[in-house]
Amino acid sequence: MLTPVQIGFLVFPHVTQLDLMGPAQVLSRVPGAKVHLAWKSITPLMTDVGFTINPTVSFEQSPQFDVLCVPGGAGVVEQLSDDETLAFLRTQGQAARYVTSVCNGSLLLGAAGLIDGYKSACHWMWRHYLPQFGAQPVAARVVRDRNRLSGAGVTSGIDFAFSLAEELAGGEVARMIQLGLEYDPQPPFDCGSPEKAGAERVARARSAQEAFLKDVDVHVARAASRR
Repeated sequence: MLTPVQIGFLVFPHVTQLDLMGPAQVLSRVPGAKVHLAWKSITPLMTDVGFTINPTVSFEQSPQFDVLCVPGGAGVVEQLSDDETLAFLRTQGQAARYVTSVCNGSLLLGAAGLIDGYKSACHWMWRHYLPQFGAQPVAARVVRDRNRLSGAGVTSGIDFAFSLAEELAGGEVARMIQLGLEYDPQPPFDCGSPEKAGAERVARARSAQEAFLKDVDVHVARAASRR
């Protein structure tokens, strides 16, 4: 009989659904995996694309997770100052075998004090905030530092999940999951990173988010000062 592998994803209002669903799809196929979506209650939550997801377990009722994963999204900003969410992450992170994140979810791990002194990935537009939480930003799709694993922006979460699946169940199992999901990316445009997109597109992307990121600056600085 397989020993259950308790995999817990934090969910929250306005989570980026692919940050969550990509890794969950992969990790759900790890032998013995039990996937939990944890929030304060099991009331449906609105994602960033206009449909809801259902938390499966409340913070209070969550088992101790073997894998703690924090996805990202615009909703991260509000959670940076949410004491209940940060306390839950601290408690889970102290005993989890792996403490992980996707996209700007790494900033929530930072606010909870869980990546101080660790290397971490993050979405390229948010990566510069990591040092305020004592973390070392790395411009890579997947980063591992001891038992901390992180994926960069959004779709990187799928690559991150395969790396974690290998850790949990071995390389051959991870390869069979990849085959089963037919994960063989062949993007139509070679424009998926700042380096490939070019300076002009990067500048336009930053300009489109300028007002929002000014607000993020304030929230991150406040969260960093409370650690």
